[in-house]
This record gives sequence, structure tokens and C-alpha cells, in this order.
Amino acid sequence: MSFDYLNHPYASQKVTTIAKNGMVATSQPLAAQAGLDILKKGGNAIDAAIATAACLTVVEPTSNGIGGDAFALVWVKGELHGLNSSGPAPKSISIDKVKEQGHTSMPTHGLLPVTVPGVPAAWAELSKRFGKLPLSEVLKPAIDYAENGYPISPILGKNWKVSFNRFKEIFQGDEYKNWFDTFAPNGRAPEIGEVWRSPDHASTLRSIAETNAESFYRGELADKIDQFSNAYGGFLRKEDLADYQPEWVDPIKVNYRGYDVWEIPPNGQGIVALMALNILKGFELKEKESVETYHKQIEAMKLAFVDAKKYVTDPKKMSVSVEQLLSDQFADDRRSLIGDEALTPEPGTPPSGGTVYLATADGEGNMVSFIQSNYMGFGSGIVIPGTGIALQNRGHDFSLDSDHENALEPGKKTYHTIIPGFLTKDNEAVGPFGVMGGYMQPQGHAQVIMNTIDFHLNPQAALDSPRWQWSEGKKVSVEPGFSPHIAQALARKGHQIQIALDGGSFGRGQIIWRDSVSGVLYGGTESRTDGAIAAW
Repeated sequence: MSFDYLNHPYASQKVTTIAKNGMVATSQPLAAQAGLDILKKGGNAIDAAIATAACLTVVEPTSNGIGGDAFALVWVKGELHGLNSSGPAPKSISIDKVKEQGHTSMPTHGLLPVTVPGVPAAWAELSKRFGKLPLSEVLKPAIDYAENGYPISPILGKNWKVSFNRFKEIFQGDEYKNWFDTFAPNGRAPEIGEVWRSPDHASTLRSIAETNAESFYRGELADKIDQFSNAYGGFLRKEDLADYQPEWVDPIKVNYRGYDVWEIPPNGQGIVALMALNILKGFELKEKESVETYHKQIEAMKLAFVDAKKYVTDPKKMSVSVEQLLSDQFADDRRSLIGDEALTPEPGTPPSGGTVYLATADGEGNMVSFIQSNYMGFGSGIVIPGTGIALQNRGHDFSLDSDHENALEPGKKTYHTIIPGFLTKDNEAVGPFGVMGGYMQPQGHAQVIMNTIDFHLNPQAALDSPRWQWSEGKKVSVEPGFSPHIAQALARKGHQIQIALDGGSFGRGQIIWRDSVSGVLYGGTESRTDGAIAAW
């Protein structure tokens, strides 16, 4: 793959990083450096990904934690492997039991939306199958930062304060006390530059490292999670943790203009990006800064989203197949609906038949696309006493309508927002990419891929380019740097355009591309956060 490395206007804030021996790209400099340190100690890209991910639970707790879920795409020896480490709903929960507590929809916070965490299992599974160094060595940087502390970076500090100010108003029950004890020990969010440490977090990471995560699912940590959940009316039990195993899955793809774009299959929403690209490949889009280009991108994404929200859930429970949703016939049918005016999307009928992202690469050709999250920032607001474990709230996405495809059921996995991406061409790795951020993620994936393939932008330029985000109906938010005349032209087509003056939530991405001939690595990191690339 070739890129335009000249002074492109969208790459004005940062330049693409180029290296040969190894690279780590993520949203926090200390975590990126931790991954690089592991590479220099003899670890491979998989070890570096685990080290970076574990470090991110410490140095960016506003977006992820030990009690969250994870997904990975791993390129090793010419083959792409997929890991789904998302957890199911507890076996004892049900729609009726949730409604008996007075809820008409799944709550956002508290113990009810807590599902089985998959993050520690992901680390252990990746290390066992592909790692070179022991997990105890790989988790040392994260343990050190948790034990000895680190200074709060700018975007982290801002997000932490926003969360604290919101939580102090809505978290009233005793079950939330441990969140404040852990993340606001001085009665406030830590300030930018202030050193924050979490010794309980360090002890938990050490236990996970020494037992290859067994303590989390079948040992002392599982006991603590069970006891707290039981004491405060939650449904998660030690049996749910003990029965959990991450799943190796076959990645799914579409071919987009000669490149294969890969995602994790459902229950993840990566299929949204693939369905949108499958629609868009039927159009000839020559110019990036064109009203027609943006119009078609938005319309394709709307159609892909409404179809996914109708059909995507735990793959064992889906009424249609991935093959149906990604079929050319279905893409043709959906593409035919796109005209000159913005439409209000409705689901089609297929033919019968708070998140962190990181990318790593090493000098041997191994590459990892990894994502983990607690959801909505800090997650459920539940922290298990004495552990630093902040539990996720993934169950919030379940429906309490028993007829809905994503209806809550015991032991079922919900529709999941976090998605890693990977790009190949002619069965050779181009590399990992991702854009974290809730329902922005597949929209970011499609925009980054089109910036790369259609418009020939280098990794940093592809990330820096102003983004748009569809939310519902005809509502579309655009970043302040988005072209005003194109925004006005889109409005004339019926799109309800809003300029997000507060910064909005347009995702935070990372990219590493590899030259298949020279092995040289080209990286881009996110200018919308404390993004950094560590390389050598």
C-alpha cells in the first residue's frame, strides 16, 4: 500500500510515525511505552498488546477496566485469528426479575446491567496461545503504575472530572461508595498532573498475573465479586465466572475495492461497518470533499445500523445469518434505497438462506488489533471492595421486550459496541485499525477505511480528517473542522446537521500499516485524545 506523505491539510497536527522493529499505538503515552518496553524485552506483538491493555486499565480508567470485555484480531504467520472475550448475562437473571424491581428498560448503572467480565480471560488466552513471555512479566508495567502512581494526562483528567461531577449527583446508594473511595479518594477527581495510584488495582493485577486469571474466575477475586453482588441484589455469581471461557471465532470480511476489511462477527457490531462498505462499494466515489460522497456515506451507514440493531445479538440467537446480512443481494437492495434526499431508515429483510483501542506490531510480522471497554466510561459505577475492579454495564443494551432479537435472557451475550478492525490485501497483512467510542465505532471504521483506500490518505491523515456521526433519524453531527459549505449542502438534502461545538464523541482511533515488501511500519494515532505511538 502506498500513501501520500506530503503536507496534507488533514495531517497538520501530527505526522505519521515510521519504524521497522516494532510499534504500539494507543490513547495514552504511558501505556504505549509499556507495550514497547515489552517488545524490547523479547516479547512479541501479542505480549505488547496485553501489556498495553493491562496498563490502560490503570492509566485510563475513565474508559476501561479489569471488569470489562475485550475483542482481538491477531495476525500470526499469515493467518488472522479472532477472539471474542465478551461475557454473557448471569444465569439467574431474567426479564421478569428485572421488571419486578420496577424497571421498564435495562438500567444504565448499578449491578443489574453487569455481565460476566471478559478482559482478564482475554489476556490469559492470548498469552497462552501466542505470547512469548509469561503473563507475570507482561503485566509488570501495569502493576508498577497502579502501585507507585502516575501523573494524570490532559484528556484523562478532563474526562475523569466530568464523570465525577455526574456520578456525585446520581450515585446515591451504598453500593457506589467504593467507586468514590477508589477513583475520588480525596473527595474529588484527580487534577491534571496530579499523581494517582491504586494499590488495590495493583494487588488484583498481580493475582491475575500469578494465576493466569484463574483467581478472577475461580478463586479469591471471584469470591469477592460474588459476595458483593449477592449483598446488593445483583445477579452475577461465582458460578457465572467459573463457567466463562473466551471464544476463538472466525473473523468476517467484505472485499472493498480489492482490500479485505475484517471484523469480529456478532455479537459485535463490526458487521455494521462491513454492511455499510458493502453498500458503498457499488458507488464510484472519486472525491473526498464532495457532498455526494458524504451523503452516500451517511445513507449507507444509516441503513447498516438499523439492520444491525434489528438482527444482531448473541450469534446463537440470531434469526438471520452473517452471510445473509453481508450478501451482495442484500447490499444491492439497500443501495437502491439511496437517492438524492436524506431518508428515515427502516430495517430491511435479508434474503433467506467508553472504550480503549490499541494496535501493535513487531519485527517478525505479528500484528494485533485489540479493544477493551467497561462501557459508557467507568461502566456500572460498581467497584468491588479491596480490588480496584470496576465492573462493566454491558447488559444495558439488552431489551426487556421478549420479542426483540436482543431480548435479555440468562447466559445470553448482548449486542456489543466494541470492535477491532484489520485490513489485508491479496492475503497479506496491511494492518490493524480501530476507532473506539460506542456507536461511533463502525462509523469511524468506515470513514477511516474510505480515507485510506478511496482517498489515499496516510494513517495520520486518515485519522485527523474531520468526522461525521449519524445518531438517529436524519440527525448527523459533524466536527467543527468539517467543511461549512458541505454541511450546508447536506442540510439542503434533508440531513439535520449539527456542529458539535463541545467536541462531541467522534471516536478515538489508531492505525498501523505494514509495507509487505520492506516490513516498514507506518502508524497514526488520535489527535482527539492523549494518543501516542511508541516505536523503534
